Amino acid sequence: MPIGELAPSVEQRMKAYHELSHRVGALVKRAALKPTITLSREFGCEAFPVAGELIRQAEKKTGEPWLLVDKSLLDAVAREHHVPEEIMKALGSKPRWFDDMLATFSQNWKSDADYYRLLCEQVVMTASAGNAVIVGLGAAIITKSMANCCHFRLIADHDFKVVSIAKRMKITKQEAEIIVLDRQKERDRIIRKLLDANEHEPLHYHAIFNNGKSKNQQIARAIIEHALGCSR
Repeated sequence: MPIGELAPSVEQRMKAYHELSHRVGALVKRAALKPTITLSREFGCEAFPVAGELIRQAEKKTGEPWLLVDKSLLDAVAREHHVPEEIMKALGSKPRWFDDMLATFSQNWKSDADYYRLLCEQVVMTASAGNAVIVGLGAAIITKSMANCCHFRLIADHDFKVVSIAKRMKITKQEAEIIVLDRQKERDRIIRKLLDANEHEPLHYHAIFNNGKSKNQQIARAIIEHALGCSR
């Protein structure tokens, strides 16, 4: 199924990736940390439309470039770093995947965990560099102790999520309903195993928005005002 249609283009993702090292290298020259926004969501919420609006509004308000980072970016990074294709195909489909992910949080890297190490490195690198929007990846939990990070979550009622997925993936509502339920269960299971945490816990976030009740532009505007206000 065309999950890729829910995410930005490869060109966008790789452009963001290649700018990360330059952003981190500039940290030593900068007195104040710049803000990073993490955006968590229930599966079916319109995280990428909101994230795109966040980037647009943040760049307009700050006059500086902002980066969008998500799991799809890391797929492209893995290919660039020649991580074996079979490892990428196994993502989320084998119990071994969870064990490899856990290994990335210890100092003893497993030999076949290169892809997952890149994931964690990118989350921390981007959050440290600032002027970034990180979608998913458990970033709110991974970066919870970082002072320059503000965390937000999108929720919505079931019908909104089903209709949104059906429209974006160009499938029937019946197919979308199965996907919404299955993907949310899988996402919750991964976060529990990976981070021993529950993404639904409201105290992880600075604010939670009902994606079905507010327009994406309104949500983005409120997030930007909060995130930039905290960084001043």
